[in-house]
Amino acid sequence: MRALLLPGIVTPAAVAYERLVPALGPDVDARPKELEVYAGPEPPPGYSLEVEVDGVLRAADDAGWERFHLVGYSGGGAVAASLAASRPERLLSLGLLEPAWTGNGGLSETEAKARAEFDALDRLEPREFLATFARLQLRPGVEPPPPPNPPPPWMATRPAAIAALTLAFRTGELSAASLRRFDRPVYHALGGRSRPELYGEQSARLAHLFPDFTEEVFEERHHFDPPHRAEPERLAASLLAHWRRAERAD
Repeated sequence: MRALLLPGIVTPAAVAYERLVPALGPDVDARPKELEVYAGPEPPPGYSLEVEVDGVLRAADDAGWERFHLVGYSGGGAVAASLAASRPERLLSLGLLEPAWTGNGGLSETEAKARAEFDALDRLEPREFLATFARLQLRPGVEPPPPPNPPPPWMATRPAAIAALTLAFRTGELSAASLRRFDRPVYHALGGRSRPELYGEQSARLAHLFPDFTEEVFEERHHFDPPHRAEPERLAASLLAHWRRAERAD
């Protein structure tokens, strides 16, 4: 089995998946792939989700993989969904771990209102920016984990990258029809303590779009305490079952 693993916009890929990769076992060639927004000290000029999709396909080509399993968390989940829509023939299956964005159309009034709150983030100072960014994604009363102290050097690049990715979401195109055409198996992990107006509403929408959609709820997890870090063995077992079924059906 061969899989690319895309991280969210905050934690680097190698750190994000350091527990999941060994849990998948020796028979899986699972490769964390960093987001292209971090290819340099600043987001690349003209940054878009197409830049990220091209980067994933380059990584697969460099590995010699014509087809592969793709898993994406948060921002990486948005990239994974975009690739499934634009190049479905390259994927054996899709794994989505609370994708940060899956298109601007077909949103419920509740989800649209919740997503609009992110538009004000770029007016905030960096420390307030990151705190608000986290709060907007959690169920009320759930506290995000404290930031690392001292902050790692890579943390300084996060506000600019988050702003660039948020702009890419606002201007990106990902139609419901293109997702509906993706007929490979889709696995979706949802945190029970994540903000339901965002991730619960999105999950319900995706369940009606993808023809082959399986969801697993991790009741004690939330967007900043995701299963690939907090429950890697359980998630690994689910992904392995998902991948085996996809390959049997291929």
